Amino acid sequence: MATLRDDVENTVELVGRLARAGRNAQRILAKLSDAEKSAALHLAAKALRDSADEVLAANARDVAAGEANGLSAALIDRLRLDPGRLEGIASAVDAVADLPDPVGQVIDRATPANGLELSRVRIPIGLIGIIYESRPNVTADAASLCIRAGNAVLLRGGSEAVHSNRAILAALTKGLVQGGIPADAVQLMPTQDRSAVGAMLRAAGLIDMVVPRGGKSLVERVQAEARVPVLAHLDGICHTYIHSAADPDMAREIALNAKMRRTGICGAMETLLIDADFPAGGAVVGALIDAGCELRGDARARTLDPRIGMAGANDWDTEYLDAVLSVAVVDGLDAALDHIALHSSGHTDAIVTADDAAAERFLAEVDSAIVMHNASTQFADGGEFGLGAEIGIATGRLHARGPVALEGLTTYKWQARGKGQTRP
Repeated sequence: MATLRDDVENTVELVGRLARAGRNAQRILAKLSDAEKSAALHLAAKALRDSADEVLAANARDVAAGEANGLSAALIDRLRLDPGRLEGIASAVDAVADLPDPVGQVIDRATPANGLELSRVRIPIGLIGIIYESRPNVTADAASLCIRAGNAVLLRGGSEAVHSNRAILAALTKGLVQGGIPADAVQLMPTQDRSAVGAMLRAAGLIDMVVPRGGKSLVERVQAEARVPVLAHLDGICHTYIHSAADPDMAREIALNAKMRRTGICGAMETLLIDADFPAGGAVVGALIDAGCELRGDARARTLDPRIGMAGANDWDTEYLDAVLSVAVVDGLDAALDHIALHSSGHTDAIVTADDAAAERFLAEVDSAIVMHNASTQFADGGEFGLGAEIGIATGRLHARGPVALEGLTTYKWQARGKGQTRP
């Protein structure tokens, strides 16, 4: 029987073998034209549609196993596919195929005093590692975005979606290979052993960037252990502030959508801030409760509706990912900005108001990756931003922020064209 050390070493060898194969495939991929990559992705989308029965059957196995293992309703919702959702995944692949190719774009040009003609040109990052949980759509989103930007990708999906991920990848690979893209350009880790994650995180020199998509514990582990660059966000603690000048009907509809459309996504509202001078706070919280949401509020919020429970100190820093919402009453815009600065995770925060000056101040002063005016935080999505799909939402300050799509999956190089210059 193999020892634990043998198992870890074998996993390291596996990651190394897959990464080297991916890097070799990426060198071929990087030579393909815009038209060739686009055509291959359209073929992949078609293959996904043609394999719908197989994908949905595999997904049904995962959902049944998840329910038997006691996954929460929110996680089951993330996991479940139906014909409509699968068509949405295929349509996203088609949309990415039709996006402008970022590779080769000239960012800027300059000619300094030495006479060199300098340009900065977008190029692929290389081999991207994606570590994700219970979201089979990530398999297709990550594959299509990475391919479009000229990157190879090594996927490590969660055990909850193992059959779905394999079926989706099999379909995509069929179309990509038909379009001339090497099969190793998109690979799925063939083991669910947790040591494989650690091996990916330590694969410096083989994997160029890691993107975690999952819960807080996964992202914290990735950020703590990674020896390669990481593009990530921890929590989606998203706020909606209803200003005193908000339209009551708009405020109610935005709050309902921001929380209840899909409670398990990172762009779901987790804290509602209601201005003390907003006249219809009771109607907003009442509509949320009537829709099945549990509300936990501060003392003033609880006076709006007797069904609101008492919020604890941790509620303001909790990503519920469920039909639970913290509610606070604040004294004006300054108080709302202070609360958000203290508790926001830097993901997405929104203001509802008819006062343009207040809205512009909110947009300028809230330091989050996405800041919104009169819109639901559930729009925090690459597809909704016209990016085709997204690799994830980044809340850091380096390289990329917000929905990361094609541009965020490129870096750049300097090209210098001279006429025989030598440096004195």
